[in-house]
Amino acid sequence: MKTKNKNLTTLEDFKEKNYGKVGTPERDELEAGYENFRIGALIHDTRIEMGMTQEQLAEKVGTSKSYISKIENNIKEARISTLQKIIELGFGGRLEFSIKI
Repeated sequence: MKTKNKNLTTLEDFKEKNYGKVGTPERDELEAGYENFRIGALIHDTRIEMGMTQEQLAEKVGTSKSYISKIENNIKEARISTLQKIIELGFGGRLEFSIKI
């Protein structure tokens, strides 16, 4: 039988305690930051999987290596049009969106 460690907390409890409930400005900022980080990480991982350098991706997309680096490292947010170019021109894929309510 496993015993529960009372010192552990869930990620959701941690976020609520430190950033407030969903819908508060602090929590919304945290969640938006995570989404930007995740987009950059996905671009980085895909680029690496495809064996491309940042410079090669930038050339295909029509931007600079430093801009690709800033997106991948969550220094700069990418516009939807830029994401579309990265996915379609850079990776040969298709960007899709969905809305969950």
